Amino acid sequence: MTIRRMLMAIALAFACYFLIRGIVIVFIVPHPALHVAAVVIWAAALAAALWLPGEERDGVPAEKHSPSRLPLWAAIAVVVAVVAAQLLAVAASGEKIHEPIVATMFGAAGQAFTVVAVRRRPGWAWGGVCATAVIGVSAMGIAHAQGRGLLGTFLWVAVAQLLVWAVDRARHDTAELMRLQQTAASWQAAQEARRTERRERVRFALAEAGPVLTKVVSSGGMLDEEERDEALIAEGTLRDELRAHRLLDAEVRGAIRRARMQGVSVTVTDDDALTDLDAAELRKVRHALSEALRGTDADRIIIRTSATPTTAVTIVGRSASPTPDDDGIAMWQEIPRP
Repeated sequence: MTIRRMLMAIALAFACYFLIRGIVIVFIVPHPALHVAAVVIWAAALAAALWLPGEERDGVPAEKHSPSRLPLWAAIAVVVAVVAAQLLAVAASGEKIHEPIVATMFGAAGQAFTVVAVRRRPGWAWGGVCATAVIGVSAMGIAHAQGRGLLGTFLWVAVAQLLVWAVDRARHDTAELMRLQQTAASWQAAQEARRTERRERVRFALAEAGPVLTKVVSSGGMLDEEERDEALIAEGTLRDELRAHRLLDAEVRGAIRRARMQGVSVTVTDDDALTDLDAAELRKVRHALSEALRGTDADRIIIRTSATPTTAVTIVGRSASPTPDDDGIAMWQEIPRP
């Protein structure tokens, strides 16, 4: 059984108890018609407090709002109706106001205010308690009022407010625990992704540099010109993987390798300026980069990510032997952010 159903069962049990006592009192009070009216108004107000749906508040975080919160107009109507029922009950009691059984409506009013407090309108609940206290003290004095349900009304509403506070605290702690668990799970997933990425990069590095290192060891460092070029290309490739792995895919790696095989010096640097791009946007940037590398005759190419809002990558190509009329810039291209 949920807490909501348990509280509803307790409220209905007390409602039946007060309703039976209210029916019995009809045969005792001097003005039974007024008392019947008081019981009917109280029962209607209690039913509204129990079963009216909570207010809708779109966009309000769950920790600051509960779907069980009684609408403001309903809370005001319930409190006003219960206070009116209390006035009618006092008027119906006449000179028998001091008899214990006649004071039943004070306890019934306390139950209604308790429900209002549980439904997260404690201010209006305490307002109703204060109004009931004024009515009771005025009708029978403070000593008799305390023994006829007024003290119990104060205690009920206070306990209800403490219960709501405890439930809210438990819900907040549960939400915080779930948030921490999600954060921990995200962190673990990120760490696993980084480990997978590192393993992939190590595997690529071994595949790229392994044959070259084997030749260097087997030949004692005595490499011919072609093997030296291959070693330089492997060294550049490893440097790219360390400096700018986000910019690299098979297409970009192939374009850079072809440029280096043609004697072009290629430097690639990623300053973590593209972390906001998703996979599809990165593919667009990489494709544009590979296309740019295919159509240049520069002797040295510098590729660098850009932190500007409109540019993703800047490509600068320089000529090895600039002329007096040329500053050596053979290529300048900016790849825009997708």
